[in-house]
Amino acid sequence: MKDGVNGVALGVFVFFFLAVTVVGFMAARWRKAENENSLDEWGLGGRSFGTWVTWFLLGGDLYTAYTFVAVPAAVYAAGAAGFFAVPYTILVYPLIFTFLPRLWSVSHKHGYVTTSDFVRGRYGSRGLSLAVALTGILATMPYIALQLVGIQAVLDVMGVGGGEGTHWFVKDLPLLIAFAVLAAYTYSSGLRAPALIAFVKDGLIYLVIAVAIIYIPIKLGGFDDIFAAAGEKFSAANEAAGKPVAGLAPGPSGQWVYATLALGSALALFMYPHSITATLSSRSRDVIRRNTTILPLYSLMLGLLALLGFMAIAAGIKVDNGQLAIPQLFENMFPDWFAGVAFAAIGIGALVPAAIMSIAAANLFTRNIYKDFLKPDATPEQETKVSKLVSLLVKVGALAFVLTMDKTVAINFQLLGGIWILQTMPALVGGLFTRWFHRWALIAGWAVGMVYGTAAAYGVASPTQKHFGGSSKEIPGLGEIGYIGLTAFVLNVVVVIVLTFVLNAVKAPAGIDETSPGDYTADAGDPGVVEKLPPATVGAPGGH
Repeated sequence: MKDGVNGVALGVFVFFFLAVTVVGFMAARWRKAENENSLDEWGLGGRSFGTWVTWFLLGGDLYTAYTFVAVPAAVYAAGAAGFFAVPYTILVYPLIFTFLPRLWSVSHKHGYVTTSDFVRGRYGSRGLSLAVALTGILATMPYIALQLVGIQAVLDVMGVGGGEGTHWFVKDLPLLIAFAVLAAYTYSSGLRAPALIAFVKDGLIYLVIAVAIIYIPIKLGGFDDIFAAAGEKFSAANEAAGKPVAGLAPGPSGQWVYATLALGSALALFMYPHSITATLSSRSRDVIRRNTTILPLYSLMLGLLALLGFMAIAAGIKVDNGQLAIPQLFENMFPDWFAGVAFAAIGIGALVPAAIMSIAAANLFTRNIYKDFLKPDATPEQETKVSKLVSLLVKVGALAFVLTMDKTVAINFQLLGGIWILQTMPALVGGLFTRWFHRWALIAGWAVGMVYGTAAAYGVASPTQKHFGGSSKEIPGLGEIGYIGLTAFVLNVVVVIVLTFVLNAVKAPAGIDETSPGDYTADAGDPGVVEKLPPATVGAPGGH
């Protein structure tokens, strides 16, 4: 690691950061509506985004700074086991092709802003809606925190913020400034800000990866040398441990973990509130379908990105915190000015998803806690005001998480978030295709999945902590190690099915379904579904 501050890299980083800040505030005037005081406008960008805006927004939302830093860091530490993120982002798109257009249609028809809105309307259950909303907020908080961890990793490598012994305020001041800027333009511009910034973020990331995948191997002697160096490191680590702990391919003991983690992560990805928020902001069902066919381009990028972990090994990068491996690789291998571009890509890669996540969590609180339980007669203006304030509070909570907790804990809590959010899938995706599941059975299944998943994760130790040390544990009945989230999900589904049979047999009240079969295939322009006007003449939302 270079001593002192890398002034050139920092200058380039600050330039891009200021540029996206200006774009973030200007976004408030982009596609500006006559009536901005509604969650449709502030929280969903007027539901007016077309194919390309939605593609960049979803890409910016799903492929975060955490992805940029943590996926190659996992490969750096554990070898091919870290590649699980590549198959899961391939598996996810056929899955969402089947259900996201249906969710878009019913949400557009009824004016649903969140998944909890849909669950409440489908099952007539405020309790189930509350469970989904609380789970979404809970799972999102550590995810936002990890975006800030990504910014902090870049700042550390650039030498900004002081070393050990520096007063905490001085050390964390750059992060506090980045947070304040993010909070300000999210409050001002809503979802339009990350939608515009995503163009800059994705352009930078594609540029950095294209250069890295060509330039770094040339400097390191080619991919033969890179893979040979990685193989030697993992062989030495396995010999020292007396068992296979890492490798260029997963060992027999790691194959169940790899498969269950990939499948479980694929199922969980579009349960997150920020994924749904970006989806519901699009203009039509066709926009969603087109996006599920072109988003796999990001998976190609992710596969190339993961290879950076092997390059860091070949380059002799030595870091105590694996999350610093890739930023350190960029600083060591690139000229200072291009290292600044790479750091800017990671930093902006954190701002886009952090903004969307805070908006999504705020929408859940406003619609499904504040309006459902605290102020049922809230006006659209009051909803928007509360959502703006909560988006600030969510980011403050995430910032406190980053400043007070060990970074490895933050990462493991994000894994816990994946376990939690997966438990909302039976209610959401099940409800899009059938009304057979009973609302009380869904609440019971959710509770069993949450309790089992949390308790199992609590019992996992790691070298740095006694509890919440990972996301894999022995699968009951199989004896293989697998992803806790998928095991909890299977238990959840079993409970839901068994209890639904029982509750339907005793004719327990099923709740009122406010949707009809035609709602799930409705498109913009159909009767009762508003087709958004051109941006210059978008009026107040209505007719949903």
